Amino acid sequence: MAQKRIKLEQETSSCSMCLDLLKDPVTIPCGHSYCMSCIKTHWDKEDEKKLYSCPQCRQTFTPRPVLVKNTMLADLVEEPKKNGLQAAPADHCYAGPEDVACDVCTGKRLKAFKSCLVCLASYCEKHLQPHYDVAAFKNHKLVDPSNKLQENICSRHNEVMKIFCRTDQQCICYLCSMDEHKGHDTVSAEAERAERQRKLEWSRLHIKQRIQDRENNLKLLHQEVEAINVSADKTVEHSEQSFTELSHLMEKRSSDVKQQVRSQQKTELSRVKELQEKVEQEITELKKNDAELKKISHTEDLNQFLHNYPSLSPLSESKDSSSDSTDSSSINIRPLRYFQDVTAAVSEVRDELQEVLRDKWTNVSRTVSEVNVLLPLSEPKTRAGFLEYSREITLDPNTANTLLSVSDGNRKATSMTKHQSYSSHPDRFTECDQVLSRESLTGRCYWEIEWKGGEGIIAVAYKNIKRNGGWNVSGFGYNKKSWALTCHKNSYNFWYNKVQTPASGPVSPRVGVYLDHSAGILSFYSVSDTMTLLHRVKTTFTQPLYAGLCFYYNMGDTAEFCKLK
Repeated sequence: MAQKRIKLEQETSSCSMCLDLLKDPVTIPCGHSYCMSCIKTHWDKEDEKKLYSCPQCRQTFTPRPVLVKNTMLADLVEEPKKNGLQAAPADHCYAGPEDVACDVCTGKRLKAFKSCLVCLASYCEKHLQPHYDVAAFKNHKLVDPSNKLQENICSRHNEVMKIFCRTDQQCICYLCSMDEHKGHDTVSAEAERAERQRKLEWSRLHIKQRIQDRENNLKLLHQEVEAINVSADKTVEHSEQSFTELSHLMEKRSSDVKQQVRSQQKTELSRVKELQEKVEQEITELKKNDAELKKISHTEDLNQFLHNYPSLSPLSESKDSSSDSTDSSSINIRPLRYFQDVTAAVSEVRDELQEVLRDKWTNVSRTVSEVNVLLPLSEPKTRAGFLEYSREITLDPNTANTLLSVSDGNRKATSMTKHQSYSSHPDRFTECDQVLSRESLTGRCYWEIEWKGGEGIIAVAYKNIKRNGGWNVSGFGYNKKSWALTCHKNSYNFWYNKVQTPASGPVSPRVGVYLDHSAGILSFYSVSDTMTLLHRVKTTFTQPLYAGLCFYYNMGDTAEFCKLK
């Protein structure tokens, strides 16, 4: 019974914050009691909020309660001390196998609250108090409890290792610095830590910057996801609308043809029916005349026969005397050919539409496959790398100036002395000796041109570049719709919008062109045993590009798109 009473007294006289016997006990308005210093410290931390709470029940008070010593509890706490009894710490305050134990406690040791790097010992709260109260200990370095304090002791000299040898990259004691580390680059361990701490802070700052950059990239990627979805949805909606309109147009045209055919069918059937009725009427009359003639021919009375005979002539000639009569020989029949011309015309339209869809659909499919929102890929470094993006390019004869001849499967152009017999076409260059490719260029492309003869121009241009007018209007490199590399016998120059930029590199009869349309990169290379960059353009392309060639009036010069596959 006495033991239970003592245990109860110990529980009621202990502070739930420091787990020790109450010192200057106070009772707050909710009824819980604490050491005056413990609850003051707790409430000091809550001063900013102006709202004070009980650490146990969390009840809050405003304003801050005035603390008054609880004399009854103070007497209760003093009584065990007079009898030589102390409140036992709670079980969870004792050090377990994984905990750092107080080096001063005897018997069952308490958990260490701090470790001292100077004393090389760990202390519980009670035994740590001198480090706060005694002036000689106040400069000691206190850290979180550590069971590796002995690693700070030199195993050879049994001294604290306060020096760092940069030569051997290890901590040493002052005796080591005078012995085997003599002459080495040494600093205090604190100085080395400060230096490495600065480097760590710089590394952390660098990492934080990279994290921020990646987070920004992540935001951009989230935006791209949304943009891709919105763009794809709009594209699908637009394509569906376009094909629906095309389908409606085809249905309307089909309905128009059907209506016209049926209307013409009705007209022709009406005409035929009218002819049928006339022919049937004529047949009836002819049969009637035939019956009368038969009757006369069977008359046995000679005088009667001769009397009636004069009427035979008008009857037999009636079909010839009638201007409105219809003879079967006057009707021209065209068996099964009445609407064959219409069928042929519709088939021709179908074939032309199929051809257009087949030619243009390749561009649609390629454009879809070349959509790329990720960061641009780096430009290839070797010719083999460029060849992975090689495109087979052919020239469009409808764009060729009449002084250019297009041959070899439309891959080769030759400067001629006489005008070629090309048909008139709105895409043809009329003043400049130029020609564009048939294929539009988007995505990543690479092609090579080989010159034979004199000088010329290798270019790319938008399709809507002017076709009429002189060099200052439609010439490659003399407007905002074309980019051109002029190839001279001993040098290269780049032209855009009438501005010339020298391009340096070895002169070669073969020039490679690399295009990354989405990244806005256009590069020209001199191609021989190696590839040498002549000029690179970084811009924004707003339309598909077309490869172009231009000649300097040197008759017989040729330029050819090389086969690379």
